[in-house]
Amino acid sequence: MKHLFELFIMFFKIGLFTFGGGYAMIYQIKEIIVEKKKWITEEELLEIITIAESTPGPIAINMATYIGYKQKKVLGSVFSTLGVVLPSFIIIFIISLFIEEFMSFKIVKYAFVGINVGVSFLIIKTGFSMLKKIEKKIIPISVFLLIFLLLIIFEIFTIKFSSIIFILFGGIIGIIYYSLINRNEVNN
Repeated sequence: MKHLFELFIMFFKIGLFTFGGGYAMIYQIKEIIVEKKKWITEEELLEIITIAESTPGPIAINMATYIGYKQKKVLGSVFSTLGVVLPSFIIIFIISLFIEEFMSFKIVKYAFVGINVGVSFLIIKTGFSMLKKIEKKIIPISVFLLIFLLLIIFEIFTIKFSSIIFILFGGIIGIIYYSLINRNEVNN
């Protein structure tokens, strides 16, 4: 029971002190869950991010659920998920009661500008951290560069394009590439 409570508290803190959504939480999860608590490795975190991004639902909730399950099965999932969800729920509920008065304060508007900058930094830092971990082989780097270039082009020309297509494209290339590698290894 102590470990379940610890899972809840860790994810409650992550949910409470991370602004900007799930992608901003990745850095906090890495810092607390991987480096401090050592509940999972960096490689496992990358796998969790991949799975959490490609399954329905918010990435932070999917990550918390998976990490909780890895630690304490179904109860771990429940405690971790509740921990990461409750802070946002409580804060949004309270803000909804006073939203008009809350947003009329200039200091609140200025704070959100600063928070956006901080969140952007955390997302970029997490991206660079993940980039360092990808295999330094021609196909993974080529897929990354191609998708990155397409994202920039689509953003510049304001072309609406679902990120699901990029995920599927990367997955298909990965399946083809690694299937060919495994076939070559079996034949050798």
